[in-house]
Amino acid sequence: MVAHKFAVDLNKPLVFQVGHLGEAYDEWVHQPIISKEGPRFFQNAFMELLTRTPWYVIPTVWVPVASWFISCSVKVGLPSRDVTLFVILGIFFWTLAEYTLHRFLFHIQTTSYWGNTLHYLLHGCHHKHPMDSMRLVFPPAAAAILAIPFWNLVKVVSTPETAPAMFGGILLGYVMYDCTHYYLHHGQPKSAVPQKLKKYHLNHHYRLHSYGFGITSPLWDKVFGTVPPPSKVYAKRR
Repeated sequence: MVAHKFAVDLNKPLVFQVGHLGEAYDEWVHQPIISKEGPRFFQNAFMELLTRTPWYVIPTVWVPVASWFISCSVKVGLPSRDVTLFVILGIFFWTLAEYTLHRFLFHIQTTSYWGNTLHYLLHGCHHKHPMDSMRLVFPPAAAAILAIPFWNLVKVVSTPETAPAMFGGILLGYVMYDCTHYYLHHGQPKSAVPQKLKKYHLNHHYRLHSYGFGITSPLWDKVFGTVPPPSKVYAKRR
């Protein structure tokens, strides 16, 4: 008896289909469909609504939260110079967290039904439909869940006075990351630096998805050796 490969029907809700791809999922999800109209995820209208987030929701929700945390350090008497220092430290820490999450969690390879399904919801959908503007930034509820372990870690490595300022910096770093990510996909940069960053990120999507994990900066790609090799070098390696 010949086993038939599972084929995803793009005209039907995708989330509960992709798990059936098994080992073929990784190859399928990294073959992008270039369309500004995103696919339907769920048949249920409420569940579908929860998957869609406009980019401006991110600064609207998280900048006030970050400001509140930073103000907590100010209220307990932390000097302004130290508040600024720990906010900057938090932003810098976020750049490492951004790289680590993107490389080791968002690009984890899965083959099981639920592994494929969860990965598709987390990041796979973005690689399959990279121009889907409503599913490019992280929904606030999901981001809040991921923020909890970050807050607990910050409380361990810093003092009660400095922890809020540092965590506020992390949140500001996250806002910069998600807004930058949106801009790299949908903006039309005119100056050299953002143009280069856009090219760097789109290279991750359309040529080498196992390289170039930095979004706001290639710094950690340089540190950990995941800067995309030139086209000719990569062709020779293959």
